[in-house]
Amino acid sequence: MSPIAFCRDCLSEVDDSALRCSACGSPRVMRHSELDTLSIAHVDCDAFYASVEKRDDPSLADKPVIVGGGKRGVVSTCCYVARIHGVRSAMPMFKALALCPEAVVIKPNMEKYVRVGREVRAAMRALTPLVEPISIDEAFLDLTGTARLHGASPARVLARFARSIEHDIGITVSLGLSYNKFLAKIASDLDKPRGFAAIGRAEALAFLGPKPVSFIWGVGKAMQETLERDGLRHIADLRQHDEATLMRRYGAMGLRLARLSRGIDERKVSPDEEAKSVSAETTFDEDIRDGRTLEKRLFPLCEKVTSRAKAQGIAGSTVTLKLKSSDFRLRTRSRALGSPTVLAARLFETGREMLAKEIDGTAYRLIGIGLSDLTTLDKADPSDLVDTSIARNVKVEGAVDALRAKFGKTAVVKGITLDD
Repeated sequence: MSPIAFCRDCLSEVDDSALRCSACGSPRVMRHSELDTLSIAHVDCDAFYASVEKRDDPSLADKPVIVGGGKRGVVSTCCYVARIHGVRSAMPMFKALALCPEAVVIKPNMEKYVRVGREVRAAMRALTPLVEPISIDEAFLDLTGTARLHGASPARVLARFARSIEHDIGITVSLGLSYNKFLAKIASDLDKPRGFAAIGRAEALAFLGPKPVSFIWGVGKAMQETLERDGLRHIADLRQHDEATLMRRYGAMGLRLARLSRGIDERKVSPDEEAKSVSAETTFDEDIRDGRTLEKRLFPLCEKVTSRAKAQGIAGSTVTLKLKSSDFRLRTRSRALGSPTVLAARLFETGREMLAKEIDGTAYRLIGIGLSDLTTLDKADPSDLVDTSIARNVKVEGAVDALRAKFGKTAVVKGITLDD
């Protein structure tokens, strides 16, 4: 089958052997023999937080930008200029600044990023109702059967979408197109930034074969080492064993390895995928050992989590405390509540009880708190004849929310957050 080709900039048809578009001269020609038959897409915003900051401050256009905490924090994301210097997401800030001392560091503005993310999401949903968000800046789309609606194949619709996001919202996206989610996700990483790549059925096995086993989503460092000890270094090596053999060795992960190594992924694009947790965390400028000081850092996080939960109309039944020590060792502790909550006071009290057991002289650099086992807001904090504090806290926090909505977030400050 001969390649199908079109220009990603002006969307004109292009001769399948041309290096540039004859209409506009652009070298960004999209070509693939299965281009008009593939319909599962992965959309990923390029260096999302940094791109939004550069959009809002044009003076940053050519500068390396890192979005993250202070010197003791980590990199949330960074632009591609910073990546040239070796900076990567989740890297400790001190290491990132050592690699790129001239970088402009910007504190994350999550409210702004959420707002822009929703704009991008709305544009996705204009293409198809089958949009499955993965995070604030990426999602899967199923464009099967939409060609008639849009008057174009999914590939051309996606190219038009990318162009409109760049023009109307001011950021760029990279696109992956295939016949399933696994390969669409891989494809979106092949040509960043402003990329568009496709992986078809005819090439899938040959494409995957020489890739390391870590190429498969879910194969972390420990699993990779296990597989390599067993002589399974490349994806093609996995195909030497049937599903039953891999399942006996690696359990449910073995079945996943067997199928994905053969380009098989039967997961549907699920637009009703719900958040599994709501959380917040902070990294300290200096390590903290003192329990009272840690409690003061914990309470504002509890308010942030419950505020986010209320905004999303959800509540949670399980509280998880996260601590990271100065040597980057992670501790997580969880506790189930008797009923779902959206009260900062209940979240804090449970988190404080778990925290007390971790005050053993260890110096911590990060603390976080989260709610999981989510349900709808109407099930939150039912009245309790035994524990009357729940009803009292519902009234108190309702009043505080009303005051903050009217006069700003700093209108009411809880005593525990103030210095002694």
